[in-house]
Parts: sequence; structure tokens; C-alpha cells
Amino acid sequence: MMNPTPNHLARAEALLEPWLARTERPTDNRLDIWLSPEALLPVVATLVAGEWGYLAAITGLDPGPATGQLHVLYHFAEGAAVVTLRVAVPRDVAELPTIRPLIPLAAMYEQELTEVLGVAVVGAPPRGRLFLPDDWPDGVYPLRKEFQMEQLERESEPQ
Repeated sequence: MMNPTPNHLARAEALLEPWLARTERPTDNRLDIWLSPEALLPVVATLVAGEWGYLAAITGLDPGPATGQLHVLYHFAEGAAVVTLRVAVPRDVAELPTIRPLIPLAAMYEQELTEVLGVAVVGAPPRGRLFLPDDWPDGVYPLRKEFQMEQLERESEPQ
């Protein structure tokens, strides 16, 4: 039987052709597309309208304070093919628009991104904590490279 993965990726490339200025192929079954924050919603809408795959996960990466950035990765899968939309945001004003109107399942991933990496999701309804304890200090993000356990002790000390 023929491997359908190249066909899935070729279809994704055809759908997303206007946004393919910067791409990477980490493995044969993966296509990574770097996007500006402004391109995120149109690209996700194009994948949804084109019925290409499903949202498998949203992950965040911290390449370190020296970069001045945080990276948010939106992973879409169809069979063994994976298209990852990679968006860099400034770490001091880390925000992206919600994709919940297009993909309601994104709510859980976006909540996690906000709580543990400090990326604000604009347009998402405010919620309590889901991944961190309710008494976790505001502005302390455990998946950022500069996080230290001592921050929790300092933040919890009485004033």
C-alpha cells in the first residue's frame, strides 16, 4: 500500500501556499510553517475550511530570555502527516488571538499556554486556574526558562 503522508502534506502546502515564506521539514512526515501572529487566524481558518486534519495539540517553547521571544506551536495532524504552525511572540507582551471560534477544543490548550508559559490568549473568556493551584502567584510561569522555585516562596511570603 502506498504511503499517503506525502499527499497529505502536498495538500496542506497547496491550501497554505500564501503563507509558505518560511518553512522547515524536520522529518518526511512533518511540515513546519513559521507565521506572524497576524497570520494565525487566517491560516487556521484555511485548514478548517479545507478540512485538513485536526488540531492535535498546542505547545509552547521558551528559547530563553536572551531571544526576547516565546514560541507557540499549533500541531495539526492528518494520518501520520503533521503540520505545525510556529508563531514567535515577544516575551514581554506575549499574546495571540484565540482560535476557539474555529476550533472549540483549543480552549484547554490555550488555558494551559496562559497559565504555565504566560501567553495571553486575546478573545478567550476569563477562567480560573485549571493547571496550577488557585493560590499560584500571578506573573510566575513555571515553563519559562527563568523560573526558579524560590519565586514561589518569595511570592507567598506575607507582606
